[in-house]
Amino acid sequence: MNARRKFLKKTSLISAGGYAFLKTGSIGAAIAHADEKRASSWPGMTYRKLGVTNFNASRLVYGCGAALSRRPANRLLSLAFDQGVNVFDTGFDEYYGDSERNMASFVNTHSDDIFVISKAWIPGSEPNKEYSPTEAKKAGTDWLKQMDRSLRNLKLEHVDAYYVMSANNSSLARSEEMRRAFEKARDAGKVSHWGLSSHQNASEVLQAAIDTGWYSLVMIAITPAGWYDWEKRDTLNGTPDMKTIRPMLDIARQKGIGLVGMKAGRLLAGASMGGRGNGSVFNSHYSKNLQGAPFNDFQKSYAFVLENGLDVVNADIQNVEILEENFAAAAMAEQYVV
Repeated sequence: MNARRKFLKKTSLISAGGYAFLKTGSIGAAIAHADEKRASSWPGMTYRKLGVTNFNASRLVYGCGAALSRRPANRLLSLAFDQGVNVFDTGFDEYYGDSERNMASFVNTHSDDIFVISKAWIPGSEPNKEYSPTEAKKAGTDWLKQMDRSLRNLKLEHVDAYYVMSANNSSLARSEEMRRAFEKARDAGKVSHWGLSSHQNASEVLQAAIDTGWYSLVMIAITPAGWYDWEKRDTLNGTPDMKTIRPMLDIARQKGIGLVGMKAGRLLAGASMGGRGNGSVFNSHYSKNLQGAPFNDFQKSYAFVLENGLDVVNADIQNVEILEENFAAAAMAEQYVV
């Protein structure tokens, strides 16, 4: 954004939050007041019980990982919370920088009213590796060490859910050694629910969760056109579309697994964000009702996945404009998807 646009944006926000500016002389106070006024016209958030967690979750999950990796965003988090967002997702510092530390004060202020998720990957995990019991036991030990570090960063003694991040290996997802590692942390009061997040082999990993019955939550990379492959930055070769995948998603939910979507609109982003920048890539999957909705392309993708088998969708939220867009898509999805 050039200097003139920055100036115009600031002055327009100050105008909207003029009283706060006149009272305090603070541009920050004026912007906060303007944002609160803006949010007062947003639709009411909708909710879905998140599997066996029994938590009544906002259908929009605030993705804090990348958004808070460099600096805090308490004002934005508080705005989302005040409007009804009650699930906040982050991840360990080796990948997400200072995200956990930067959300610690917000999380501790609202810990009784929100559902907090963090996650860490297994060092050296490979999609097609077959883990021996010894290797799986070490993987579990390493994962628990990461969990302890996450708790220290968040300044919490307990987190609602902790995922095996980038759980692209179905062998590890079915590992008794990993299950025992989670149970050790659960029994110590560090975590209530176990989850998986998968960017590759998501179908196989979700099937492992269904078969074992161990997991409360699974976060999957999925788009209206089907499974998303993180390595290829594209839909998986030969993937069925989401409506064809739907029966598997329904079985998972019937088994008590809360389903969280991610990367729903990634193909719509520019190349620098791992996408194609093609806003029409999912249009053939949409009903006329959704195509005519007052949504942009990203909002349509979020609305579609929410009404085709997912409980909630995780979206990275960097500013109030993105928050407003994602919020509206989650809150109004059922009105436009047939």
